[in-house]
Amino acid sequence: MKLAINIVISLVMLGLFLFLMWPSAAAIDNLEAVLRHLDLATFLPYVLGFYALIAFVHLCRSWRWHYLLAPLGVRISFGRLLAVSSVGFMAILVLPARLGEFVRPALIRRKGEISASAALGTVAVERIIDGLVVSVLVFTCFLALRGPGAPGWMMPTAYAALGVFTAALIFLLFAMRWPEKTVRTSLAISLLPRFAPRIAGVIEHKLLDMIRGLAVLRDRKNLAWFGLWTAAYWGANGFATWLLARGFGLHLSMVGAFATMGLVAVGITLPNSPGLVGQFQWFTMLGVSLYLGPAAASQDVATETGQLALYGTVLAYAIFIHLLQVVWYIGMGALALASRHVSFAELRASRKLDPEAAAGEPRQA
Repeated sequence: MKLAINIVISLVMLGLFLFLMWPSAAAIDNLEAVLRHLDLATFLPYVLGFYALIAFVHLCRSWRWHYLLAPLGVRISFGRLLAVSSVGFMAILVLPARLGEFVRPALIRRKGEISASAALGTVAVERIIDGLVVSVLVFTCFLALRGPGAPGWMMPTAYAALGVFTAALIFLLFAMRWPEKTVRTSLAISLLPRFAPRIAGVIEHKLLDMIRGLAVLRDRKNLAWFGLWTAAYWGANGFATWLLARGFGLHLSMVGAFATMGLVAVGITLPNSPGLVGQFQWFTMLGVSLYLGPAAASQDVATETGQLALYGTVLAYAIFIHLLQVVWYIGMGALALASRHVSFAELRASRKLDPEAAAGEPRQA
């Protein structure tokens, strides 16, 4: 039943974003013209450079998890960590409504390396710190881009994103110091104990177990290393966004590229459409429009020949930056499943394990 609901939500998101960005006949003509005139000899070095940066992003994104698991006494070999992460990243892309976030914790709990809830705790820390980094980045870039022509939604979006993730970080810090009191107070505010006390009890137990996965917040050394790898991850990601834009002849500034990347990162925290199709492109074009003007993202605004050409180029860029990453993450996930570290059987079996089972002694994977 839950899977069916998630699939419906994912399909609704797909329909919504395809409706928002479906190109007109004139826009399709301009898109075709951009693709026809694309010089492969000139464009290929940008693609190779983009993939070199994405490979670095992938390694940073995988290895930094080591520093969240280490404070829990979990030691996983680099090969297995990379394989598990690759499968997890692929799952985030292809599974509906961000269900793929549960794949990495499920895979490492299978061999008794860590409990399910503690593993989810490390992913919660990862997502919240990522959210805070992206929110600060978006806020800073939007602040630099603001001016008389800036859209009215820009700064409220920046403040809202920053507020949400700051509140989440405050919850984490309080939960580390006073776990039981923080969880019970939060549940009381939600009124869940009054209307569904049994469900509230289960959630309380799960949250308290998950807080064990927040141990990295007490470990300054591992937290610092996690922060450094996170900075490298987002820095390379933003540079890759800028580089591919240059390949399409878009004079997107570095600030504009980081603003675009940040807006996409905020946008895809929503329940995702299948493969992020439509959703990724729409937020990419919206981000580019902050620097290159509203004609870059709106067919209603792009009425003149030059504006339609710009819209077609930005649409081609949005399609390619998504497509290249889809190919990369699915390819890396497939390679990981073909390795000795992860298998389809293990992926299936991980769903059947008791999530309450405590981890055994940490061991080398």
